[in-house]
Amino acid sequence: MNLAHRRALHRMTKTEIRAMVTAAAAACEEKKAEQIRILELDPADSGFTDYFLICSGTNDRQNQAIASEIELRMKRDFGAYANSVEGYRQGEWILLDYVDFVAHIFSEDKRAFYDIERLRKTATNLDLDQMKASLVKRVAAVRKKQAAKKVVVKKSAAKKVVARKAALKKPVLKKAAKKASKPALMKSAGSSRKPAIPAKKSSKKTKKRSPKS
Repeated sequence: MNLAHRRALHRMTKTEIRAMVTAAAAACEEKKAEQIRILELDPADSGFTDYFLICSGTNDRQNQAIASEIELRMKRDFGAYANSVEGYRQGEWILLDYVDFVAHIFSEDKRAFYDIERLRKTATNLDLDQMKASLVKRVAAVRKKQAAKKVVVKKSAAKKVVARKAALKKPVLKKAAKKASKPALMKSAGSSRKPAIPAKKSSKKTKKRSPKS
């Protein structure tokens, strides 16, 4: 499987790849690995990965511990699993293939014998401390952008809430206006009515009846 097909299954940015390589190198440091080197391979020279992480252990058990720590960190911090693991039982040369980078954990004798660094003359030797510093800057920049996006989202959400409240208040205000206008209409209707004409008293005088003698 060539690099294009492998990357189609593992699409990652350069920053993410470097973060993984840096974390793997930190795992090597924690387990007291020696002569840790990171090589950025020339695309024309390598057809299956971008980086080599190379280190040495003093014995097979230490090499296995280094490999286990790398696997643990990749799984815990990135949810990544090695595409293949070779040489773990023997422990003299353990290879962990993470598609975008490959970790080589050697015994001192095997490293001197195979001399991968010499075979990759066109590769660029990266300084681990510089990678850590640049990674910190990039992570800070990404977090700053994310924080700015959150502020914009919060503001837009607040505007929507205000607009919704205003929309809900309009029907209530209309109802209150209608209720207030009803008594005024009743008064105006009452004032427009004609006053009632009082009934005339009859002009006929009632005769007084004389008492019977």
